[in-house]
Amino acid sequence: MGDTATPPEARDPRRHDGRETFGRYLDDFVAGDEFVHWPGRTITEYDDTLFAALTMNQHPVHSDAAYAEGTQHGQRLVVGTLVFSLVVGMTVRDISGRAIANLQYDAVRHLAPAFHGDTIYARSTVLGVRRSERRPDRGVLEVETIAENQRGEPVLSFRRSVLLPCRPADGGAA
Repeated sequence: MGDTATPPEARDPRRHDGRETFGRYLDDFVAGDEFVHWPGRTITEYDDTLFAALTMNQHPVHSDAAYAEGTQHGQRLVVGTLVFSLVVGMTVRDISGRAIANLQYDAVRHLAPAFHGDTIYARSTVLGVRRSERRPDRGVLEVETIAENQRGEPVLSFRRSVLLPCRPADGGAA
């Protein structure tokens, strides 16, 4: 299925498989740019139960409906790190699709709970772009991402730094 071993110059120029256009180079970002990540993602009970099991989160507020009814929210909550993981994933195409590395996540704030059936949407704002002084073929992108539920209520925010390559001198899609 994948043609990863064939060098780009040997590929059929009429065939486009997405690898050439997935993500952006550092040069494609300007401070103040805003990216609305689409589509949103509806979180199901299955998603939450599976994530809690995979991460060994045994808090009953995520799995025990009777227990959760007695809490301030009156229902089960989605695991906060599931919301965080989904939102990071939603940003990949626009923000880190060409990343060399995600360097740092900072100021992660859970602003409101998410519940089974909520749909999460996200947008990111470019805070800064700086080229590396030691390695001029790359640089650091800083963004802030805010996630909202289907009612437009903010549920999560965070900042992150991503190491990205600069556009190749030939302008290619390497």
